[in-house]
Amino acid sequence: MPSTPPATVTYLFDPLCGWCYAAAPVLARFQATPGVQVALAPTGLFAGTGARPMDAQFTAYAWANDQRIAQLTGQPFSQAYREQVLAQPSGRFDSGPATLALTAVAQTEPARELEALQAFQRARYVDGRDTTALTVLADVLGTLGLHAAAALVREPTDALRAAVLHRVAAARADMQALGAQGVPQLAVGDAATGRRRVLGGQALYGNFDALLQQVAQA
Repeated sequence: MPSTPPATVTYLFDPLCGWCYAAAPVLARFQATPGVQVALAPTGLFAGTGARPMDAQFTAYAWANDQRIAQLTGQPFSQAYREQVLAQPSGRFDSGPATLALTAVAQTEPARELEALQAFQRARYVDGRDTTALTVLADVLGTLGLHAAAALVREPTDALRAAVLHRVAAARADMQALGAQGVPQLAVGDAATGRRRVLGGQALYGNFDALLQQVAQA
């Protein structure tokens, strides 16, 4: 594995993005790489005005897209997810609750935020649990031993909701400044000098050593 200087990679993502779920193994490897820090930046792509009901047309589209992701990346999308999440007649596609739950982790045990994100992704796409429900998200956090974050999710404070809005606004401003389109994206480089650039999502599904080299050269 090539060596890298100390670096921070900012992960621009949405917790309900299937392609972001597909990038989970690479993000875990980044987290385990000495000298590399992963900063999560939820963009709110599927929250607020980006949220929508999961009607039959959207469900069919989502499942077809998920199958394509699975074929290209090997990440599993289970039948339980299809039946218990996508097929729910009153379901919503809304990443606002998961973004709030991640922000609760960021405020209480920030070093475990990526772990929490990946637990939410497994709960949804493998276990077939509805991660648009705060009760489900709090239960997942409790299983991880993140009890302070779970308590915040069960009874969100005004301060937590304000922090969510601030994080999303900051991530969107970052995307605009970098000319980034869509998620997932990695922002790499030195924020202090302004020498930053975006590595597009495709870089997250290829050779990890090559990706590390790109980070090192940013």
